[in-house]
Amino acid sequence: MKNIKTIVILFNLVCLIGYINWATFHKEKTISDGTLMLFELRPVDPRSWMQGDYMDLRYAVATQGRSKSELPKFGFGIVTLDENNVVKLSRYQESKTPLEEGEFLIKYAIHRRGVSFGAESYFFEEGTGERFEKGKYGGLRVDEEGKSILIGLYDKDFKFIEL
Repeated sequence: MKNIKTIVILFNLVCLIGYINWATFHKEKTISDGTLMLFELRPVDPRSWMQGDYMDLRYAVATQGRSKSELPKFGFGIVTLDENNVVKLSRYQESKTPLEEGEFLIKYAIHRRGVSFGAESYFFEEGTGERFEKGKYGGLRVDEEGKSILIGLYDKDFKFIEL
């Protein structure tokens, strides 16, 4: 009986480590190969002193189009990019298709605050918050499946704000 428990524990441990490695590989692939999309940030209180140094991100595009009550809980935002990779929302749809030339998809979910296209908080090193207050765009890398990863903030001149 003791050997079976050990085998089950080791099997679960191997599965967990395998899953973590698989997820990490896919996130790294999205960061390196994903399409850079700049989401204009809506003005909000830029920092939360109660919860540490981070910025609450709200994307302007999330307020465009239909209201959250009209949308399914999960789906895709279909967007186009301008010459600076700034996102313009075309429409929402439940599936990945149809997708026309020059259009990209990004997954969304409906939360109590509204439509969410990905990370809504940006954490940074304590004492460096002043640097990020000039952030005008949230930079997301988006893969072909519409999964996004926040890679940082960009200023009004579309320059990455270094840590």
